[in-house]
Amino acid sequence: MSLDSGTMKDSILEFFVQAANQHDFSLDITLNVNGAVITGTLVSAKDYFNALSETFEGGSEVAQKLSEQLEKAGEAAQSNDDSEAHFIHMKETKVYCGDSKPTPSKGDILWRGKLSEVDGFFLGKIFDGSNKDS
Repeated sequence: MSLDSGTMKDSILEFFVQAANQHDFSLDITLNVNGAVITGTLVSAKDYFNALSETFEGGSEVAQKLSEQLEKAGEAAQSNDDSEAHFIHMKETKVYCGDSKPTPSKGDILWRGKLSEVDGFFLGKIFDGSNKDS
C-alpha cells in the first residue's frame, strides 16, 4: 500500500486552522513549504477574504464585482461547518527562499496555501531587521 504524501495534512496544523475559521482565533506561525519558509499570522478564511476584498473597493466596476464576490466567499467560509480544512490563510506574511531577505520585503501581504503542501511548522514569527516591532 502506498501513501500519497501530497494529500496528507498535519492534524495539529489543521486544528489551528479550524480554530481560526470557526472561532476568530489568530496565531503567529512559521511554515516550511517546499523548501520555502513562510512566516506570518494565521487568520480565518473570512478575515483573509474580507481583507482581500478591501483591496478592490473603490475601483472600477469589475473591481467592485470582485470585492463583492470575495466578501461573499468570506461569509461562506465562516458559515461552512465542514470538519475538514484544506487551506491555511495568513496576514503580515513574509516568504524566505534561501536568501537573507524575505520576499516581498515590504507591505502587508496576505497569503493562502494548501494544508497538504505544508512540510512542517513552528509557532511564532521570524523577525528580521526590516520589522519595526521586533
